[in-house]
Amino acid sequence: MRPDDAKDIVIPETDEALLAECEVWTFRGTGPGGQGVNTADSAVRLRHDPSGVTVVSREHRSQLRNKQECLRKLRERLSKLNEPPPPPRVRTRPTRASKERRIAAKRQVARKKKARGKPDRDD
Repeated sequence: MRPDDAKDIVIPETDEALLAECEVWTFRGTGPGGQGVNTADSAVRLRHDPSGVTVVSREHRSQLRNKQECLRKLRERLSKLNEPPPPPRVRTRPTRASKERRIAAKRQVARKKKARGKPDRDD
């Protein structure tokens, strides 16, 4: 969520313009994948300077594909920041009278069921 006085973040149309606003780091993505993961700097981290939002991608073996994935994630996060905050939740609480009516109705049903009983053997 963003504060009420925050201004909307302008998201550039092209990937090149968005990349120009970002700091880009490449590093080795750890995890499963063996030699390809351990020797190539294919993981990408982008930090959007105007907003301070950081995204990381290390899913793919290709640095280019990871960069594209980061740009997609960044656009998604920035558009979420631009959305207005949801309205505050209004809590509802049942009144004491409505609780008492509900309990009285339960008691009445219980009395009715208790009065039913089994038929006598004499009948």
